[in-house]
Amino acid sequence: MTNTNLLDTSPRQLGDQTIGPLAYGCWRLVNMSVDGAQARIECALEHGMNLVDTADVYGLDWGGTAFGSAEELLGGVLKQKPELRRQMVLASKGGIIPGVPYDSGYLEAACEASLRRLGVEQLDLYQIHRPDMLSHPEETAAILDRLLTSGKIRQVGVSNHAPTQTSALMTFLPGKIISQQSEYSALHLAPLFDGTFDQCMQHEQTMLAWSPLGGGTLTELGGVPASLDKVLERLATREDVDRATLCLAFVLAHPAKPVAIVGSIDQGRIASARNSLKVKLTRTDVYEIIQASMGEDLP
Repeated sequence: MTNTNLLDTSPRQLGDQTIGPLAYGCWRLVNMSVDGAQARIECALEHGMNLVDTADVYGLDWGGTAFGSAEELLGGVLKQKPELRRQMVLASKGGIIPGVPYDSGYLEAACEASLRRLGVEQLDLYQIHRPDMLSHPEETAAILDRLLTSGKIRQVGVSNHAPTQTSALMTFLPGKIISQQSEYSALHLAPLFDGTFDQCMQHEQTMLAWSPLGGGTLTELGGVPASLDKVLERLATREDVDRATLCLAFVLAHPAKPVAIVGSIDQGRIASARNSLKVKLTRTDVYEIIQASMGEDLP
């Protein structure tokens, strides 16, 4: 067992839908033409990234013009080539209001606005982008249940929630929280230790890992602690892949069967992400990465 490859590259179940182990994130899908955005979406779909993840707040970074502009751009792609909608599992998020900053009471209106911008009648997955600590989970659950009953959303998930916050919401939405989206990479190990992965496995929730390359920090020599640099370089050389590919593979090497969200707008990098599915990482390899990232040995 010690030398067994830990990567499970099989399709993932997202509730009643099937998605690939890699997904495409639209955070950087801003400040470009509809044709340019379409080329990125088609590249992602071609390489097995059928979960396409966006959010209403995307567009305030990376040169975007305004709140909602990433959804509007993706909506332009779907209007220009409607058949792409049938090829994707479309996900969005809501609940962030710049200046507030969080309001889960706004989720129904936020979802309806996302549907208008995207030009679709239903979202396959709708996630609370950040937890609103000033909303009672029963009230939030009631809003999400209305969205489910109305058919405006197909399934519900949470993003950037602590396990206790997810548990509280699950109490009022039994069996309906099918995903958790959290930051996870060789540089950010919190889901390993805060109970997120454990909760996902316990309740058969799909873990969607954002920033699997640490915002790009993990891809370059010298961007991380020397101990982690050394391990990543050695394993990447052994597997004959670049650092980005190796770090995507690290994210996939957990028994919760996470999905790594690729956020690049470089079509070459989008395509090459698929190479991570060919990497072999043993239990020893993965623990070496974890300990190097921690800067200390596990007890």
